[in-house]
Amino acid sequence: MENSTVSFYFNFTMFMRIGHYRYLAFVFCLLLYSFIVCANVLIIWIILRESTLHKPMYVFIAFLSVNSVYGSTGFFPRFLMDLLSDTHLISRPACFTQIYIIFTYTFYELTILSIMAYDRYVAVCYPLHYHRKMSSKTVYGLAFFAWFLPACNLSITINMVVRLPLCGNKIEKIYCTSWNIVKLSCVTAAVSSIGATVGSIAIAFIPFGFILYTYLRIVLACWNRSEFRGKVLQSCLPHVVSFVVYSITSFTESALSRQNLQEVNPFVAVILSIEFIIIPPVVNPLVYGLKLPEIRRHIFRILCSDLSFCNAQIHKMTSNLSLLSPLMP
Repeated sequence: MENSTVSFYFNFTMFMRIGHYRYLAFVFCLLLYSFIVCANVLIIWIILRESTLHKPMYVFIAFLSVNSVYGSTGFFPRFLMDLLSDTHLISRPACFTQIYIIFTYTFYELTILSIMAYDRYVAVCYPLHYHRKMSSKTVYGLAFFAWFLPACNLSITINMVVRLPLCGNKIEKIYCTSWNIVKLSCVTAAVSSIGATVGSIAIAFIPFGFILYTYLRIVLACWNRSEFRGKVLQSCLPHVVSFVVYSITSFTESALSRQNLQEVNPFVAVILSIEFIIIPPVVNPLVYGLKLPEIRRHIFRILCSDLSFCNAQIHKMTSNLSLLSPLMP
């Protein structure tokens, strides 16, 4: 075993020197983060506010929005600080906290998409039994599967990573990942590595396979029902878009983490490494807010009511000014 070194800080090495452009990048990323939070909080607020949306499908959409805010908050504040800083050091506790948040966000996204796929599968293939199959007890069970199982799995994995002796502190990323910490290890923890890998594969590929299976059943159920196909497409398309976006972005990040980053353009490497944290939280509220009629109608109603209120206030102020104009010198 090599001599291990105890470092209280890790150093991100993928940050590029972009001079004064970092202020422009900071403003852009701050606006992007603000949009993610505002758009997803709006979706959550509408679903909580409207009693007609207190249904399993919309509850799961709210779960997706909560996860988007959770994952973005685990990444953006630290990233925004690093954009304005000349040094990119992060403490060990902060690093492992970031690993936990980002990795749980990743698996939460997959498990939530899985229970959403099951909900659509029951709605399409067993419409007459939907309310019985998707009872409150079932929804609570699916919520437990979506939130608690990934958290337990990741807690075990990160506990293994925390105990590894390290022989360096340089992380070839702009955020902390368990794979980069493992590469700094002085020893080859075969048993721990195999256990963590098997757990990660199980929690990733079992939901992935389940989603594909449910949509294969949905396609087969709608194959000869043309009059039903349009309604099903309208209901399932947002979920399919979310799943495809998540699959592509997570695959590119996973593939990138196994590559030699010295051979990849630094700017491309940065973009590919963070797209799975940025693109799904941006796309999901747009897809569900604009594509699903129930949510879209409430959004437009809120915006129109606010616009009418603003117009009324402007008209009132204009009227007051017109009344006061003869009195003004």
